[in-house]
Amino acid sequence: MFKCLLVVFYLLPLIVCAQKQTNSTINRAQKSYEQANHSISEKLYDKAISELNQAVSYDPKFLAAYQQLGDLYRKSGKYSNALDNYRKLLSIDSEFHPLTYFGIAESELNTGDYTHALEHFNKYLTYPGLNSASIDKINKLIKDCEFSLEALKLPVPFKPINMGPAFNTKEDEYLPVITADEEMILFTRQQNRNEDFYKSVKRNGEWSVAEFLSKEINTPNFNEGAQNISPDGNYLFFTGCNRPDGLGRCDIYISKKEGNDWSQPFNIGGPVNTAGWESQPSISADGRTLYFVSTRQGGYGGYDIWSSELNTDGTWSNPVNLGKEVNTPYDEQSPFIHPDNESLYFSSNGWPGMGNKDMFLSRKAYVNEKQTGWQKPENLGFPINTFAEESGLSISNNGKLAFFSSNQKEGYGKLDIYSFELPEKLKPNAVTYVKGKIFDNLSKEALNAQIQITNLTNRQIIYDEVADLESGEFLAALPAGKSYGLTVSKEGYLFYSQNFTPIGNLENKPFNLDVYLQKIEVGKMVILNNVFFETNQYNLLPESMTELQQLILFLRENPTISIEIGGHTDKIGEDQSNLILSTNRAKIVYEYLIKNKIPLTKLSFKGYGEGQPISDNDTEQGRKNNRRTEFKITHK
Repeated sequence: MFKCLLVVFYLLPLIVCAQKQTNSTINRAQKSYEQANHSISEKLYDKAISELNQAVSYDPKFLAAYQQLGDLYRKSGKYSNALDNYRKLLSIDSEFHPLTYFGIAESELNTGDYTHALEHFNKYLTYPGLNSASIDKINKLIKDCEFSLEALKLPVPFKPINMGPAFNTKEDEYLPVITADEEMILFTRQQNRNEDFYKSVKRNGEWSVAEFLSKEINTPNFNEGAQNISPDGNYLFFTGCNRPDGLGRCDIYISKKEGNDWSQPFNIGGPVNTAGWESQPSISADGRTLYFVSTRQGGYGGYDIWSSELNTDGTWSNPVNLGKEVNTPYDEQSPFIHPDNESLYFSSNGWPGMGNKDMFLSRKAYVNEKQTGWQKPENLGFPINTFAEESGLSISNNGKLAFFSSNQKEGYGKLDIYSFELPEKLKPNAVTYVKGKIFDNLSKEALNAQIQITNLTNRQIIYDEVADLESGEFLAALPAGKSYGLTVSKEGYLFYSQNFTPIGNLENKPFNLDVYLQKIEVGKMVILNNVFFETNQYNLLPESMTELQQLILFLRENPTISIEIGGHTDKIGEDQSNLILSTNRAKIVYEYLIKNKIPLTKLSFKGYGEGQPISDNDTEQGRKNNRRTEFKITHK
């Protein structure tokens, strides 16, 4: 869930040390001090602070009371108040106790006073008797101070813009995520200590006032938060805590968009969810890798980032820890995997930062095109990161805008949602998207057909989803600069294929497709747009295999039909040469189908040369369209 301030006190060793010092000679002060000790033992910390303030008002030189006040304020995150009390103590007795220097240094670190924090951490290290764990902790905090002092000298561009009243209210709004087409933002709003999801959609270039997402997902009795939406906006992964069907304290759930509403969420179960704590899911653009945070055994620290792969049967694989390249002995949280499937943004208090949690970027590491792990995380820099806690970052599909939450003074309430332009060096790889609608060719009614997009080079499936039940729409985010094959199929229809090589751009212009599927009828024809040959040759290129397997599947699913494979060329070259080339190309496809056990009686082939153009031969694009392989239904 969204990480609120969790106050845990480990004060007893400090209190004991303080009590070894001289008590106050003023009875009223000593009595208030003893009452505060009792309140602390009862975990009544606010009451203890009041009693200790009373004690130092009676005795302005009461060292033990100042120490305890500093500790209580520090542990509750009130670092400025803690500093006031530590400074008063040190002005009276600079050697009262070594832990005073730890307390003041940590308070200075968490208020951005890195110079004095560094001085006081180093001072604390000079005292004898520190164990190895304490020394490691202090050295880590010293590195934070040193990093911060350098980061202040090299600020990165950062101009956060409040997203306005369409999103923000007097309540807390946080964890915004945006769809690939930048047409919808989903976020969490907390009201009366209950977390629910809200959405805002873009209409005529303006964001609508956020609306309650769905009664199917939001509940009055449980918190819903730490959500991530798939780039197409169809799948919502989120965290639910203490639910009746939960396996542990917090589990990961999923809901699918159904028309204008959402399905009942279901627990994705083991091995992702355990009897422990799993939260903060982030799904890759292809829907096949789930990143999440867990406290399960086998990690490096308290909270670690893990990943799980989607199996072919719809279950999730045993989670794998992202390793020491990402996780530390401290806490890593709020993972966001960008649709480029390469750039992971997350928060951490283990890597060198500016205090509390900072936001980081790690990219996948490769050797010979095989992923070997993750690159060393890069701090997003100052002033994106500060001495306060920064987390919950998400990035637009085109990598231009980042979204986060902050409690800045000019906001509408508590936590507000902001956006800012991401500095160039922190941007993910170029990504664009393809967006389309599927229709029946005759009735023009929307079809919920199957859409599959494949990387033609390595045959990896990038997108495999059914179009929206009511609108026939689909959307897929695609890393730029690679060649893709798209196939649309539905029972009772001929399949459709297309190929494209998208180029990323900041304008986020998509490939828009309207696909009209033909019912299976004699004489109907399909162009095999993803069957490729060497120039002036009839050898099938490897990129053709995905399309040919789709054709084999189609023939096996429709065993009563027969087809003719037709080959065509452009008008360049001699007529007879073109006829021979087109015949050989059709024949090689025919032979491939036979090798894959398609009955001979169902197949025939023919070359048509340049005789049946579908485009003008006077342009390169027209000639490209005319160079094609297709199949025609000859018997149903």
